[in-house]
Amino acid sequence: MEVKIGVQHAPREIVFESKQAPDEVENAVSEALGRGSGVLSLADEHGRKILVPADRIAYVEIGEVSGRKVGFGTI
Repeated sequence: MEVKIGVQHAPREIVFESKQAPDEVENAVSEALGRGSGVLSLADEHGRKILVPADRIAYVEIGEVSGRKVGFGTI
């Protein structure tokens, strides 16, 4: 699933693929924003951690769960 995080005062958004469930990502974002000065911690599909200061999050877009991509072209 694709996750996009907009960061305040940053010209680009953070975009990555995650194996986490959409509900799991939503709960992590809600917890981080609820703490105010906490850190949002998510993992990408390769197991790397993405850490974003909660007070700098502008928006989080959670994509739909997609199937495995196969091939080189787009349909």
